[in-house]
Amino acid sequence: MLKTIKDRWPLIAIAGVSALSIGMMASLIKATDPFGSPDLSQSPALQSEANEASVVLKLVSQPPEIRLEALNTIAKSDRTIEGDRARYLLATDLIDQGQGGSALPLLNELSQQSAGRYEAMAPYILLKKGQAQAAAGQSEAAQDTWNQLIKTYPSSGATAEALYQLGNQPAPTAITYWNKLLSEIPAHPRSVEVALKQLFPPQPGAGSDASKLTALDEVSLLKIVAYHGFSGFNSGANYIAALDRLAQNYSSALTPEDWAAIGFGYWEAQNYTKAGEAYSKAPSTPVTLYRAARGQEIGGKSKAAIATYQQLNQTFPEAPETATGLLKLANLVPRPLALALLDQVMTRFPDQGAEALAFRADLLDELKSSASAQQARASVLSQYPDSAVAAEIRFTKAEASAAKGDYAAAMTWAQQLISAAPKDDLAAKSGFFLGKWSLKQNQPNVAESAFKQVIREHPESYYAWRSAVHLDWEVGDFDTVRNFTPLIAFPSQRSPQPAGSTTVQELHLLGQDVAAWGQWQIELVNPQAPTVTEQFTDGILRLGVGDNLEGIFMVSSLAWRDHPTEKSEYQQLKVTPAYWQALYPFPFSGLILGWAQQRKLNPLLVTALVRQESRFQADISSAVGAMGLMQVMPDTAAWIAEQTGDKAYTLNAPEDNVKLGTWYLDYTHREYSDNSLFAVASYNAGPGSVDGWIKKANFTSADEFVEKIPYPETKGYVESVFGGYWNYLRLYNPEIAAKIAAL
Repeated sequence: MLKTIKDRWPLIAIAGVSALSIGMMASLIKATDPFGSPDLSQSPALQSEANEASVVLKLVSQPPEIRLEALNTIAKSDRTIEGDRARYLLATDLIDQGQGGSALPLLNELSQQSAGRYEAMAPYILLKKGQAQAAAGQSEAAQDTWNQLIKTYPSSGATAEALYQLGNQPAPTAITYWNKLLSEIPAHPRSVEVALKQLFPPQPGAGSDASKLTALDEVSLLKIVAYHGFSGFNSGANYIAALDRLAQNYSSALTPEDWAAIGFGYWEAQNYTKAGEAYSKAPSTPVTLYRAARGQEIGGKSKAAIATYQQLNQTFPEAPETATGLLKLANLVPRPLALALLDQVMTRFPDQGAEALAFRADLLDELKSSASAQQARASVLSQYPDSAVAAEIRFTKAEASAAKGDYAAAMTWAQQLISAAPKDDLAAKSGFFLGKWSLKQNQPNVAESAFKQVIREHPESYYAWRSAVHLDWEVGDFDTVRNFTPLIAFPSQRSPQPAGSTTVQELHLLGQDVAAWGQWQIELVNPQAPTVTEQFTDGILRLGVGDNLEGIFMVSSLAWRDHPTEKSEYQQLKVTPAYWQALYPFPFSGLILGWAQQRKLNPLLVTALVRQESRFQADISSAVGAMGLMQVMPDTAAWIAEQTGDKAYTLNAPEDNVKLGTWYLDYTHREYSDNSLFAVASYNAGPGSVDGWIKKANFTSADEFVEKIPYPETKGYVESVFGGYWNYLRLYNPEIAAKIAAL
């Protein structure tokens, strides 16, 4: 059934997915490379030019059966880097299809170039050669090739894979390869996999196959998982179980650095209480002390948290973490002492002065000093006019004025906010409502200017979509977006990453995601504190191996960087298409777009909803039991099965989950006459809640309804889903992208 749906894709206007048809390939292959296909040792600028001109890199996104003829033609005729890429990609396809013998001549030819223009790929050429030999039944030759790889390139990610494969053999001596893997390349995902296999055998209590037991003791295996397991996208629940076992059973044997690694793992897994306990035993740095204190605070250990926050303040008086720690500490101490702490923040940390002053105003209100509180808020506007806190104050005043019908005053407050803090997130909301209020004041020119400014200055925001709707752009409104079928144009090829070796870059560009991820893991020196470019690259490579939840998080959390240099690096990344495409990717595109078409739903709306529900993580489950890509509740799935008669499903299976989720989204649309606002809100909060809001909200427009949704979670959900829809539209629809660029 899914194949039938995919076969109907041309009915959904999709460009780029098959941008290189077989007919187009022939003409592209004949074209002369204007840059001479420089080898990978040349300058980044020349490499970039060659990559842009590469036909092979444009074939990477195509299925093997579609690119076969083109790759064959290039592999036979081209003796530049372009030909090398074609031979490597073609050999990989053949191995995956079990045709190792056919891949060997290509790999033998590549081996001759691996000391020259394709040297960066030499270890992986040997790895593939061994895989081809194994697929062709030449097991002894494969072992010889892999042993040659191990000897020649002892620290390569390819060597880690070869050691794993050799250690996976039934021979009694094979386990020595796993010992070597664990001891010499512990950061590689294969090492984490082996360690977890030994620590958590399939049959608890039975132990692993005796021939597979490594020479490392349990604590050493646990440390490998602690230091490198979070980066293992397939570590699963056993990663936390390993941290628990290490912390509980081997506490006295652990170094402060070990505790820092354990704390990092717990923190990234959002187990802040255990993270605080671990960080309290780690080396004292601003980060470890802050996280220790914050973990203690979340865990209800207020006295310990106060002491640790104070230690942070005394030990690192100028660290940015100390400013945040003092603000947290002010919540834990008596109010008079809290006011003194806030005064310290304002004096010592000007960047946090506005937040401290606003906090001070709230405390003064609690102490019944309303006049002083008002004066403090006025000081925020005068002393910190461009701060986020000042923006919040101004927008609150604008909303209050609008609620009273004083649209002129509301417009004034909104304009002040936009002028003082044009990049603040609230500037987008203020600009949109400035446009709405201008229309109420019969000032259409002011409204048009405001809407265009929102799109120009905050193109990624939900309010940019709302502004585009009010400008009469063809983007779909709440009551028309379901049936809007936009053109979707995917990028023709991958972008190089800002970090990583030439080998990582090449593997990524060629779509060799698992290999690129493994190589990256042994290159990333400090995963607990990556640079901006390292974190971005880490996010991209995670997306490549299906770790979508963490991949999107890695990219999105770059916005939290507060050091000036890091902020500058982030801003440089933020203007690139690759940054936004990483935030709004298309995992499971065939599945999601296919079922969207089957249900006659806007494919980008469905994609945005899946992104919001699960970040495309198929195996995820919520605290209340919702499961899978579209977070379908078991009871809802059972009800859908009764309606459809299709009771054979597995909620964690992507195909079944999207099939059920899109059925339910179609149902909520039918319940509300294809109004996507009510349908999406109902998907989150349930039809009963939405019916009540419709009856009680007393709204005059869809925008007003959104603002009056009484559940903050659902209000945020609606804005996130439709904001995501808009981002997919602006990124992957050429017409809308061009309109934005023309503003």
